[in-house]
Amino acid sequence: MTRFMQRRTFLKAAGISIALPTLESLPHTVGAAETQTPQRMVCIGNEFGMYPGAFWPEKHGADYELSQLLQPLKEHRKDFTLFSHLDHGVKGGHFAVHTFLTGVKSTEAKGMPEGGISVDQRAAEFVGSRTRFPSLTIGSEDGLHGGCMMSWTRTGTRIPPIPGPRELFRALFVESNAEAKRQAADRIELQGSILDAVLGDANALKRRLNSSDRAKLDEYLSSVRDVELKLELDRHWQNIAKPTAPIHEPENEGLTRDLPKIYDLIALALQSDSTRVATVEIGGSFAASDLGIRKGYHGLSHHGQLQENLDLLVQIELYQIEQFARFLSKLRSLRETNSDKTLLDSTMVLLGSGMGNANSHTNHDLPIILAGGGFKHGEHKQYPQENRQRVPLCNLYVSMLQRFGVETEQFSTSTGTLTGLELA
Repeated sequence: MTRFMQRRTFLKAAGISIALPTLESLPHTVGAAETQTPQRMVCIGNEFGMYPGAFWPEKHGADYELSQLLQPLKEHRKDFTLFSHLDHGVKGGHFAVHTFLTGVKSTEAKGMPEGGISVDQRAAEFVGSRTRFPSLTIGSEDGLHGGCMMSWTRTGTRIPPIPGPRELFRALFVESNAEAKRQAADRIELQGSILDAVLGDANALKRRLNSSDRAKLDEYLSSVRDVELKLELDRHWQNIAKPTAPIHEPENEGLTRDLPKIYDLIALALQSDSTRVATVEIGGSFAASDLGIRKGYHGLSHHGQLQENLDLLVQIELYQIEQFARFLSKLRSLRETNSDKTLLDSTMVLLGSGMGNANSHTNHDLPIILAGGGFKHGEHKQYPQENRQRVPLCNLYVSMLQRFGVETEQFSTSTGTLTGLELA
């Protein structure tokens, strides 16, 4: 039995819930042909939501009229679905925005079956080492309350974001030199040896602890195993060449100007199968001044119903929707290898926020759009508003995970899959 197979048995015995395909993929040779087009997932989160008065259409169904903020998506009307009255049932204003992809506050995640893992990272676990990057998270450490904080592991650790298009480009296409590779290999082996010692000592210690202390130790070991799985991935891809860059290295100009470059690089990452999961955090570091707006984005989100502020806020949000529409067009223009399908056909693109109305600091009625992924689109789907009948947003995430290939009936606070969402 190989070293990894022994480790896989240990992880399973320890009660760590990791999708079986993730573990099976590690010993396989890279580049083996798959029997069908792989599914992909891109999640885009906005820290301040969308101004409801300009975002929501008056009618629902297939014949709804596009609202002011949805106008840039006109050519993609049949490529996306708009969902109203979906949320996580949480409160907290800006302090609850991080629940967008998890469904639960980080302080309440410990009691959940899978902790506070975000839907993108649940999908990334399923991918495992089939791709060089199980997921790519792009964002900023700056902004209100530390930025969007969208992507989380099951042990409650935030995924540190790639800060800009230059760093994303280098991660995707730039090879390390021979000396850097040697140093990386040495570091991987050293870290592996340290982890072996830590796990050995911990297992010996565990036999002498009471039940309460064993639970604390298990929580600590879960974090250690995250590192261990990352090391296995690093070993796997250490000597496999990166794809050739089809574009020149971009410069970082700040999130506002960088947004189209980030989307283009994500499209290249998906097309080259460098990753199948990506997340974009649009937070407080988004500079309205780069759009010629003198007032700050956060301040404008608290518009106080002043028309001058509303006009400027809508201008910011229109720009974001325009770039989202451009990204969908990019995916639709790219063909899958040996298939007549487009990249959009196999890529679920989620756009939304953990904030429903920034002006009133509310986290209900979240602005949610799902595009692509092989679903039947073209509608504004409206769900019940009454609290006792309210449909959890996590039901949509269960449907997305199942479409991605994850065999699951539950995610976070879900009550099942999302009714009314069908495959094309």
